[in-house]
Amino acid sequence: MVVYPDRYGNCNLGIMAHRSFLSIGAACVLSVGFAQKSPSPSPKDEVFPLRTVSHNAFQPGEKLTYVLHYGWLNAGEATLELKQGERDIEGRKILHAVGKGQSTGAFKAFFKVDDRYETWFDQQGVFPWVFTRRVDEGGYSFSQDYLYLQHRRKVTTQENKTYDVPASAQDMLSAFYFARTMDYSTAAPGQEYTIPCFMDNEEWNLRMRYVGKETIKLRNGKFRCLKFQPVVQQGRIFKANDDLNVWITDDANHIPVLAEAKVLVGSIKMELSSFEGLANPVAKL
Repeated sequence: MVVYPDRYGNCNLGIMAHRSFLSIGAACVLSVGFAQKSPSPSPKDEVFPLRTVSHNAFQPGEKLTYVLHYGWLNAGEATLELKQGERDIEGRKILHAVGKGQSTGAFKAFFKVDDRYETWFDQQGVFPWVFTRRVDEGGYSFSQDYLYLQHRRKVTTQENKTYDVPASAQDMLSAFYFARTMDYSTAAPGQEYTIPCFMDNEEWNLRMRYVGKETIKLRNGKFRCLKFQPVVQQGRIFKANDDLNVWITDDANHIPVLAEAKVLVGSIKMELSSFEGLANPVAKL
């Protein structure tokens, strides 16, 4: 059940959290490389204004499909679909994004994955109001529910605990869409971009380092791209920062088309297999 907050964040949710196998794949698609925790308290009762972001990077009806390769195996498929929200919040339009991940083929025979991520985020400000996560992997399952009280700069979790967060804090799925609205036209190699996020009951900063422009060839064609390396915590999943690379289209859509990761237990590659409903022409050659 989805619960929408009022202006002052009066609501309740409930359940638990843990990092999952497919979260590593999601890290590739969503460029989620997390740095160290950095708390930032805010006044308890203050009500803050909501931001507005001018962008044309995506629209309702967009659907992206990815194939996940684990080593030499075709391990799974992931989809990201964007819909118009069924109702407004505070008179502001809402977009509803759904991310699904399933194991496929031979990989599914010994490790079944069925994950679902959903975020209801502000169309004008590109920040989340509600985030849900349902994970079922190899017989292990858990649920996660976050209520983002953006007017108060707080998050209430499934355990009915409330945390202070920075302005316009993102969940792990809405961060993907917000990153696409950023202007990279003047980016210089080595330049870093930071997005405040809240994940697994902690505040994290998503940091992405721009590498440069490249043209890459995939199974469904060539794309002009911008290459990024998310700045990661070395030793947790990745040995070094250059073990995770993400290529996004060098156009107004900024969709990830390829991600490659060397992790402590092998290698992962996630490749765009199809797309539809894009807001702008894609940089495909």
